[in-house]
Amino acid sequence: MLRSRSFWIVIASFGSILPVVRAEEPPCPSQNVQPVGAPSSTAAGGGATATPSGAAAAPATAAAPGTSAAATAGRAAAGGPINITSDQATLGVNGNATLKGNVEATQGDRRIRANQIEYDSKTGAMRSDGHIEFEDPLVHVTGSSGSYSAAAGAEFRDAQFALRQRAARGSAQDLSLTPEGQINLRGVTFTTCPLHDDSWHIKASNIALDTQDKIGSGRDARVDFMGVPLMYLPWLSFPLSNERKSGFLFPSIGNTSINGVQLSVPYYWNIAPNADFTFQPILYSKAGIDLGGDFRQMTENQRGELDWNYLPYDKQYGASRSRVQLNELADLPADWRLNISAANVSDRQYFEDFSNGPEGASTAFLERRGTFSYRSEHWNVVAEAQQYQTIDYTLAEPDRPYARAPHLAADADYTLGPNGVFRYGFDSEVVNFQHVETPEAVTTGWRGDFTPQASLDLTGPGYFLRPGFAWRATQYELDTLGPGQVKHSPSRTLPITSVDSGLLFERVAGSHDQRRLTLEPRLLYLDVPYRAQDQLPVFDTAVPDLINPVQLFRTNRYVGADRVSDANQVSYGLTSRLLDAQSGRQYIAATIGQIYYFEIPRVTLPGEAPITYGRSDFVAQLSLAAFEDWSADVGEQWDPENRRSERTTVNLQYKPATNFLINLAYRYERFTTTTELVPETGNTGEVLVPTPVQNGYDQVELSTAFPIKKSWEVFAKEVYALRDPEAPHGQALESFLGFEYRACCWRVRLGARRYVNSHDPNASQTTGVWLQLELTGLAGVGSASDAFLREEIRGYTPTSAPVIRAQGQLRAIY
Repeated sequence: MLRSRSFWIVIASFGSILPVVRAEEPPCPSQNVQPVGAPSSTAAGGGATATPSGAAAAPATAAAPGTSAAATAGRAAAGGPINITSDQATLGVNGNATLKGNVEATQGDRRIRANQIEYDSKTGAMRSDGHIEFEDPLVHVTGSSGSYSAAAGAEFRDAQFALRQRAARGSAQDLSLTPEGQINLRGVTFTTCPLHDDSWHIKASNIALDTQDKIGSGRDARVDFMGVPLMYLPWLSFPLSNERKSGFLFPSIGNTSINGVQLSVPYYWNIAPNADFTFQPILYSKAGIDLGGDFRQMTENQRGELDWNYLPYDKQYGASRSRVQLNELADLPADWRLNISAANVSDRQYFEDFSNGPEGASTAFLERRGTFSYRSEHWNVVAEAQQYQTIDYTLAEPDRPYARAPHLAADADYTLGPNGVFRYGFDSEVVNFQHVETPEAVTTGWRGDFTPQASLDLTGPGYFLRPGFAWRATQYELDTLGPGQVKHSPSRTLPITSVDSGLLFERVAGSHDQRRLTLEPRLLYLDVPYRAQDQLPVFDTAVPDLINPVQLFRTNRYVGADRVSDANQVSYGLTSRLLDAQSGRQYIAATIGQIYYFEIPRVTLPGEAPITYGRSDFVAQLSLAAFEDWSADVGEQWDPENRRSERTTVNLQYKPATNFLINLAYRYERFTTTTELVPETGNTGEVLVPTPVQNGYDQVELSTAFPIKKSWEVFAKEVYALRDPEAPHGQALESFLGFEYRACCWRVRLGARRYVNSHDPNASQTTGVWLQLELTGLAGVGSASDAFLREEIRGYTPTSAPVIRAQGQLRAIY
């Protein structure tokens, strides 16, 4: 992978010559055409042919002009009957024949055409010293001369060929086809470009195409693009289908101002149908060699992947660098499942140095998690260990996430009565919270949480009513006490009473009753008594964003068990939808809601501003898809007390085609100032300094991809901060501009990008320029630029992009 903090980045990618995937070829002129010089199938008039002296004339051999004569030989070895037609035919006493004029011989699904053929009745062999054409389900060949027999196969000189099972063609000095489907070529030129287009090709001294095993191989090969040699390969191997096989992948070449020249020559090992390994060494001229790899395996009940990078010694960093990612999922007997997901990097600057996007600034933590779970109709049991590696070095140690080892949870859900009218069960968990860095100023210890609950589900046509009751008990057993924490065993118990209700009104709409309009009011009453919770630690609890109306109808305004808000309130909301009466497709959906507090909630988190107004913020959402090419999503959180917006999101998209779209987005969160402990290095080491920090954002984003004429596409993206804590007058956070030229059998992309790639707010932005060349039929490990464009431009689908699967799919049963 390329370093990102560089003045410029160039990637010249030629894909892979190993796991070729031919699905979804570009919309080009048919490549499976008759090679140049194929004889016409139109019958030409011919005079009568004289029979050689002493030969017995076959019936109707002296045919009138324009008629056809037929000679049928016996069955050749395992080839079936041979049927031959021609304008003229001369048979000898030994059964051999000379056929002239629009000669056509068929044997099963094989067909030969020529102007003249010599036929040997004993061997079933046919030979032509002039132009000859051969075709079967595998290949279509023309040559200046050639021969064929079912037992020995076919041979052609000065051959032009086109493969039937994939878009590929070429020429060869000599071409031989064995009865087993082996095609051997000498002095060969091979390409996937259509006829009369030689934009790129492979020249090789020898190429063998095994159509049974779907494998091709060649020696002394050279790849030319636009007449310019790109690379020389002493040996190459490639599949003739989308099946995987072992061998070297095409190299990738690049250059960065930090690492210098970089060269990667991956090797792919197809270990088994359910396992493979890709060795991905990268040589950095300034940093050293990266010994990366990717191992995948799968069985009927399990699949896993281990992906890593390892630099034994980074000459610029002065130490080894590494990254490892493990994903494992196993379905065990009796409905148990094991899931492991873990990642680690050698240092906190790794992503800033080696990522090629904003990952360096956006990756704050790496998760390591192992989960052993059981799920049935009524039970859900989880035993889990979870821990994080902190990548954001600007976070103070007390603000870094806790490890949960172990985390034990058990939930039960049962119903009674007709249609499950009575529901009961419980949620429970026991967690040990530890801090990896183990700072003295952080509280650690155990937390147990148990919530039995019961409810009624009274649902009928157009309405629902769900009264419920729960009792929540939480107990702590703390190992260390942080600032302000004085109790080792604090606890909390409280009842939760709720009544959730809703109505559904519908009516037909439209001139032909083709639409359905709904009105869906909802009301939730919640009663939770106040409990003082200042002595409870805060391990994993926060206030979620209220911009989603779903948050209005939760029984706790906090996420996590460390706080349960007191409540004497009613949440009310109204949703209206416009639907297609036949298909149910949604055209418009609008929701608005709010909470009315009969009593102001008193429970708060440390640093949280208390609620002082009798109503919550208004929350509204609008989703629009009524027009064929237009869509919009709008979200708003409005503070009625101060009459100001707290959060706003707007996403507008115009998409008349998969490769033609315009996205416009606006994101806003009101700026607030909080005091946070920020690590600073002093004479006595790293100390935590209380520092005012401004939080919030006010950003606009524009991204687009659109075609120009037939073969050109332009890509652009701009993320601009209208206001930023580091730049009050605004600044560009990310800028990208690129273009693509796409031909039938190749495409080139050029792009320039500038973006933030560091957790340090004072660090300069990164600038990169990349160039990528892809040759159709040689791209087998996926396109990095395709993945980049999909991520950068919401809703973009590359035009005529091959359906590439990294080294092909592993085969197993899920």
